[in-house]
Amino acid sequence: MQASIHTLAFRGLEPVSVHVQVHLSNGLPNIAIVGLADKAVSESKERVRAALSSLGLSLPPKRIAVNLAPADLIKEGSHFDLPIALGLLVAIGAIPSDSVDGMIVMGELSLDGTITGVNGVLAAAIGASSKKMGLICPAANGEEAAWGGDVKIISAPSLMTLINHLRGDQVLSDPKAKVAENRNNFPDMADLVGQDLAKRAMEITAVGGHNLLMMGPPGSGKSMLASRLAGILPPMLAKESLEVTMIHSIAGYLDKAGLIVSRPYRDPHHSSSVAALVGGGVRAKPGEVSLAHGGVLFLDELAEWPAHQLDALRQTIETGKAVVSRANHHVTYPARFQLIAAMNPCRCGYLGDPSRACAKAPRCGRDYMAKISGPLLDRFDMLIEVAEVPISALSYQQSGDSSKTIAERIQVARNRSFQRQDQAEGIVNAQLDGAQLEDVMQMTTPVKCFLQETAETLRLSARGYHRVMRVARSVADLDDSAAVERPHIAEAMHYRSLPPLS
Repeated sequence: MQASIHTLAFRGLEPVSVHVQVHLSNGLPNIAIVGLADKAVSESKERVRAALSSLGLSLPPKRIAVNLAPADLIKEGSHFDLPIALGLLVAIGAIPSDSVDGMIVMGELSLDGTITGVNGVLAAAIGASSKKMGLICPAANGEEAAWGGDVKIISAPSLMTLINHLRGDQVLSDPKAKVAENRNNFPDMADLVGQDLAKRAMEITAVGGHNLLMMGPPGSGKSMLASRLAGILPPMLAKESLEVTMIHSIAGYLDKAGLIVSRPYRDPHHSSSVAALVGGGVRAKPGEVSLAHGGVLFLDELAEWPAHQLDALRQTIETGKAVVSRANHHVTYPARFQLIAAMNPCRCGYLGDPSRACAKAPRCGRDYMAKISGPLLDRFDMLIEVAEVPISALSYQQSGDSSKTIAERIQVARNRSFQRQDQAEGIVNAQLDGAQLEDVMQMTTPVKCFLQETAETLRLSARGYHRVMRVARSVADLDDSAAVERPHIAEAMHYRSLPPLS
C-alpha cells in the first residue's frame, strides 16, 4: 500500500515541488521519515499519530516509510504534517486517492486534529497557480491564499472536516481574498516645527526613492523625520504588495490574513545581528532589509552599528537583493528599500556647540565619523545636517503642510517621472541606470559643464556623480521642470557636501 502527495519546500520566495511518498509494508510497527528532514519535520510523525488517534483512526500495525522527494533537498518547517497525514489516509483507504490528485497540500496539525496556520501560503498559492494545480491549506491561511490567482483552494479548519470534504460528505466554502487593514497610521509631518531644509530633503527623497543620511545633535528631530517618511510615500503597486506579503508570510510576520497594502517601516536596533539584518539563521529567513522591501529601513545611531554589519548592507543597497549563502545553495530575497540613517556629529552629540561640546573637539568628531566607511557613505544619495530647533520656536506651534498634502505633491512628481519613461508604472529615479539617466536629464551644454566642474571640485566618485544626477532629476520633477537646470544641480550638490562628512 502506498500513496504520493504533492507539497512544497521553499528556497527563499521560490516554491520547490516536494513529493510525500508513503509506503506501508510488513514488519515491526514504526514510522520513519527520510529525505533530509529537519527536526520540525521529523517530529511530525508524533503530531500526525496523535491527530489521527483523536479522530478515532488508528494506524495499521505496519512498517511505514515516508520519503520526502527529492532526497537531496533540505525540508524545513511544520507544514509537512498535513501532506503526511493525507498520504497515510490514502494509503489505508480512508480517503479516495483521486480526491487529492493535482492538489498541493500544506498545514500543521495539532494533537486534537486542528489544522493550524503555516508560513509561505501565498507563495505556495502562486506556485500552485503557475503549475495549474489546486491548494489545500489551513483555514487560517485561506484569505491569504486567495490572492494566489486562478487556483482551486480548499481551506479546512480541522483534519476531520477536510476528510469529510474529500469524501464528499461535506462542502467547504471557498475563501475570499482579503486586503489587510491599512496600517498607514504614521505620524503627521505637520507635527514637526521648523526643519524646513530637512522637510525639503524628505520630499526629494520620497520622490526619487533616494537614500538619506541625517546628522544632528540629540533631540533635533531626526527620528521624527524618519518615522514620517513612509506616510508620504505613494501607495504600493499591486506587484509590490504581493512581494511584500510573500516576504512577511515566509518570515512568519503576517499577523493578519490578507494582502499588505501599507509600506513597511523597519527600525532595527544597532545590537541586531547580521542574520537579523540581512537574513539567515537556521532556516535562512529574510532579515530586516527584506522585511523593509518596498518601504523604509531606518538605522538610528549609524556610528554605533558594528562595521561588519554596515558592510554587509553595501551590496544589498546596490542590487536590491539580499543573498543568504549556504554550503549547498544560495537563497535570494528581494530587498529594494529606502535607507534612512541618522547619527550624531560625535559621541557626545554636541560638536560645534561651544557650551556643550566635549574637550576633545574636533578630534572626537573625526574619530566618530571614522567608524563609517567611505564606500558606505558614498551609497547615500543625500547627506543633510539637521539643526537643533530653538526652544522659542516650539512655543509658536506653527504647523507646515500635512503628510497628506505632501504625499499628493510627491505622487504628482512621480507621475511626471513615469510619463517621461512612457510607462504607467515605471521605476523611480534612484533606480535609473546610466543610459536611462542620460536620456531623462535633458541638460543643456552649460548645465553639463557646471555639473562636471562641480563634481571635479568636490572630487566625487563615479557612483557619487551619478547619484547627484538622480537627485537633481528628482528635484526637477518636484519643481515641475522637464529639463534639469543649474539650480537643480546646485541643490543636489548641496546634499553631497555636508561639511562634517567631507
